[in-house]
Amino acid sequence: MFENTIRRMPRPQDVPRLNTQELRDAFHITNLFTPGELRGTFTDLDRLVVGGIMPVKPVELPNHQETGRAYFLERREFGAINVGGAGAVHADGKTFSLDRLDCIYLPMGTKSVTFESKDAKNPAKFYFLSCPAHTAHPAATMKPKDASPVPLGASASANRRTIYKYIHPGGIQSCQLVMGFTALEEGSVWNTFPPHTHWRRTEIYFYFDLGENVVTHLLGEPRETRHLFLRNEEVALSPNWSIHCGCGTASYKFIWGMAGENQTFDDMDAVKPADLR
Repeated sequence: MFENTIRRMPRPQDVPRLNTQELRDAFHITNLFTPGELRGTFTDLDRLVVGGIMPVKPVELPNHQETGRAYFLERREFGAINVGGAGAVHADGKTFSLDRLDCIYLPMGTKSVTFESKDAKNPAKFYFLSCPAHTAHPAATMKPKDASPVPLGASASANRRTIYKYIHPGGIQSCQLVMGFTALEEGSVWNTFPPHTHWRRTEIYFYFDLGENVVTHLLGEPRETRHLFLRNEEVALSPNWSIHCGCGTASYKFIWGMAGENQTFDDMDAVKPADLR
């Protein structure tokens, strides 16, 4: 089911006055995976929808009044990464098998979508993002080995990591959506530091493979930063004016997704660590 209300972002000048719970109510999403259900949240961040599907039995992608259309993907596109057991997605008569960390893209105009697990005792977990689209590209899947893995960082700065790009101009083609994941090496805990903003795109982070560990996710304008403590399989929403980086108590992975005016991965406004407040 989808939340009945749209998650609306506060103005940047109002964020410094929010208390802990108000910050979490605005920027934090939990409980994405419930057995046998789809759980989703509409946001006002480039009209992105974020959610999770855990199909111990087949689960259909429902429509919602917020789309204003006859079916959910009539004017939207959809990306999902499986962070659970093996599963499959049935879309307009075609079946796509997805193992753990495989990605699927479904274009605008896809009418019928159903998710299932190959083993209900080890169900798939499809983390998904959806944004408006004005053109359709072919449905596609991709495995991590085909996602042009790029190693970055160093052990000395505790940020050795590998970036996997799935939905982007050099990979699976889309209208607006960009999506992939980053895996930190053992002993590395920092992600996306030094931080940046990008006024032309929203970004959403989904942290997973944390176990019992936590991540301190940093947000806000560079000179008025705030933080959230996130646990496994939780989401941090990042407006275009906000930094987005984090530090964990152990290594972890996170899925990043964006939508906005362009799909240029390195279109970023860097922030010097000495300028952070």
